[in-house]
Amino acid sequence: MKVALTCPYDWAVPGGVKQHVADLAVTLREQGHEVQILTPCSAEETLPPWGVSAGSTLALPYNGSVARIKFDPFAFRRTRQWLRRNKFDVLHVHEPWTPSPSIIGCWAARGPIVATFHTSNEDSSIIKTGEWVVQSAMERVGARIAVSEEARRTLVAHIGGDAILIPNGVRVKEFATAEPLVEFAGDQPTIAFVGRVDEPRKGFEILCQALPAIVAKFPDLRVLVAGPGDSHEIVDALPESLQNNLVVFGELSDEQKARVFASADVYVAPNTGKESFGIILLEAMASNTPIVASDIVAFRDVLEGGNCGVLVPPGDPSALAQAVIALLLDIPRREKLANAGAKRVKQFDWPVLAGRIVEVYESVIGGAGVIREEFRGHMYGPLTKSGRADRKLAKQTPW
Repeated sequence: MKVALTCPYDWAVPGGVKQHVADLAVTLREQGHEVQILTPCSAEETLPPWGVSAGSTLALPYNGSVARIKFDPFAFRRTRQWLRRNKFDVLHVHEPWTPSPSIIGCWAARGPIVATFHTSNEDSSIIKTGEWVVQSAMERVGARIAVSEEARRTLVAHIGGDAILIPNGVRVKEFATAEPLVEFAGDQPTIAFVGRVDEPRKGFEILCQALPAIVAKFPDLRVLVAGPGDSHEIVDALPESLQNNLVVFGELSDEQKARVFASADVYVAPNTGKESFGIILLEAMASNTPIVASDIVAFRDVLEGGNCGVLVPPGDPSALAQAVIALLLDIPRREKLANAGAKRVKQFDWPVLAGRIVEVYESVIGGAGVIREEFRGHMYGPLTKSGRADRKLAKQTPW
């Protein structure tokens, strides 16, 4: 099967949707399918050989984060050109209500289209404002997937209809077989935080507020901090004695990230909300690392209500500190949680999930034939002076 995937966000910037698309593509290719990805990208050297750039990105605040997207005439031309030059069996777009090649693909393509929804935010004013635009794209979509109940509820609230629930996944083997970092071997108590340190909803500042109590109990505590963003402002605000407990890595490769998980006694996820799922929790579970996480809906679902990890009230440094201390002191409980997590995460292994997604592809392909680019387009065509002029521009656009 020849599969087209679109990622709405900058490929060069770590994020849950990008990770989902990347892992799905790799797994489908391992299973013998031919896959290409079209994505905005500010650093094309980060693209895999089978990735196609839709151009550089513009950063916009969205859902408590920053979305780096591409939505301009070049993105339209590149998307349509990509569809024209390849005879895909199915187009799988991600987050089609994001201004990006995803929604452009829905407008421009003729043939089987599958859409996956990731966002969890029923009260988003941006989504509400653009509902009519997304409705026009949804007319083309043959099947819809939501990665969580929260994402499904957001979809239903704004667009109507329903979606198949197929969650985010993790490539379990890559995390389960990771070795601890050599320099952090030994019995020194170690916790880890992985995520954007300068994005408030990821909760790094909450962890910093909890550290004095944890370090008071474990003076030799190591705190491994990995992820993009500027941590200096928050770290510099800590007393110098606490700064010595932190080991800040910055952004890491997937292999290095897995080794950070493997080096920790406890993984801490103090996120404050607006999470649709919790891929980062799956990665910790696959690494056999017990978890302390905020009790938000998305995390509660992944951790089976606390069966696979400790849940604490979001935004409460005192509760976070108490939970981390208790877990560091209780080795049998850490082992129990790690075993429960390792067992549950098998349901989210990408080879399993990819098989379910292929079944969705097969259900929409039927006798529809290959994906073709509809040159005049469902939305964009009427906004251009003529299809012939647009075709001329597309032909002149270098790859």
